[in-house]
Amino acid sequence: MPARRRYRIAPALVRICVLFLLILWTTGCSGVRELKIAGRTMGTTYHVTVIVGSLSPAPDLKPFIEKRLAELNQSMSTFQPDSEISRFNALPAAGRPFAVSPDFYAVARLGQTLYEITGGAWDGTIDPLVDLWGFGRSPRREGLPPESEIRARLQRVGFHQIDTTQPGHLIKRRATITLDLASVAKGYAVDALAQLIRERGYTNFLVEIGGEVYAAGHRIDGTPWRIGINQPDAAAPANQVYQMVRLENRAFATSGDYRNCFEFEGRRYAHIIDPRTGYPAARHVVSVSVLAETCALADGLATALMVMGPQAGLALINRLEGVTCLMVERSPDGRLIDHRSNGFPPRDNASP
Repeated sequence: MPARRRYRIAPALVRICVLFLLILWTTGCSGVRELKIAGRTMGTTYHVTVIVGSLSPAPDLKPFIEKRLAELNQSMSTFQPDSEISRFNALPAAGRPFAVSPDFYAVARLGQTLYEITGGAWDGTIDPLVDLWGFGRSPRREGLPPESEIRARLQRVGFHQIDTTQPGHLIKRRATITLDLASVAKGYAVDALAQLIRERGYTNFLVEIGGEVYAAGHRIDGTPWRIGINQPDAAAPANQVYQMVRLENRAFATSGDYRNCFEFEGRRYAHIIDPRTGYPAARHVVSVSVLAETCALADGLATALMVMGPQAGLALINRLEGVTCLMVERSPDGRLIDHRSNGFPPRDNASP
């Protein structure tokens, strides 16, 4: 019987085999991997995760993402003097139609809807009051604003002073009215990026801008995306989770009043201003999280519910199709009390 031949595997081939096994391990048995993209926009950060095939070339999505975000900033950033919103705010007279981009018009129309369904608790013209209370561009004064000045600023507030009925145009009904759409612009940007990614054929991805989120499909392991609601406490670390929420083809937005506030004579005043009174919202709500089909809607509702409080807020959400919420209230003795709308998922505190 002839002797068996012995074969020696070259070291280079061994390294290639080990590398191939490592690739299989990091991409998972399903042959997919995560593409992560991050940057800065709208005074905050953005993060995008896209699940792509492990053997397909990595898509160069970042230039398209950056271009889209630049377009939205040019439309709705009040910090850019040549943006659409800045030019609209600078109009010296009422009654003149002002042509706007489809993005700006869509957000303004959503603002009109939010203003109406919340009874004025959401109002995109509230910036004069925010500034007066020291939460805007002007430094905060000592003490509280005089009541006479609050009443005077209220004359410059009211989304009903913006006419959105002419397609592609906005009209001021009062010359002193100005817009600040920050409470829905981030959510709208999340939706815009989600649409961009979906149009390129991807069905499993996560888009986040400054904490506002849209989740499509599943994570790399095939399970739903999971988002953490921050612990609503100024002393808590920014990454401390109060509750986990599972997301699949849904948007998520949270608003809270526990980090941007001040105290005066033993009373706490937060940056969430009630547009109807001119004063910081007097509710004990410290955090609101909203799930909806679009992030722009979730973003705006989260702000409005901080003003409305649990009773009126839950009544509104339970009337809206496809929208749920969690409102967290701090009781006088310091306890946190959860108020869930119909359909909001139960507590899920497992690791993300």
